[in-house]
Amino acid sequence: MNSHSIGKIFLHLSWVLVLAGLVMLFNQLISHKKNPNQNPGSQTQNGVTEVVLRRNSQHHYVANGLINGKPVTFLVDTGATHVSLGASLAQQLGLKRGYQGTAHTANGTTTTYATTLAALSLGDIQLHNVRASITMGMQGNEVLLGMSALKDIELIHKNGELTMRQYTR
Repeated sequence: MNSHSIGKIFLHLSWVLVLAGLVMLFNQLISHKKNPNQNPGSQTQNGVTEVVLRRNSQHHYVANGLINGKPVTFLVDTGATHVSLGASLAQQLGLKRGYQGTAHTANGTTTTYATTLAALSLGDIQLHNVRASITMGMQGNEVLLGMSALKDIELIHKNGELTMRQYTR
């Protein structure tokens, strides 16, 4: 193999590496645009824990958090009665199915199973024994953060930000 052929191979390899780097960069930008709260900041002062979320490009509040110590992505949904997640994610999290019920969603009626989340956290906001629903028709790995979790959290929506405050009792 002559030096001209080796040079061509390195040139092609360089272009492949540049393109791969650009793909990774754009994927990260798209991911951040969908979830600008990948590591939500928190502060606690005088018995009040506060988390501020920025809305995404679709005007939703999406944020990373934990259920039973395992990472999840939450979508804040004040119209949802319970925290809701799909069957596949519930299985990955090791959640047990309780009594069967039905839910009326935007996509129609679906079967649900009651469950309880031992721990849920978003930033430094910590909740325990949260009622949730395993929703059979729900696809994907997003968790709807419904009112069973938000009922004791003060929510302030202003200028594209959602301030969540948990008061220590």
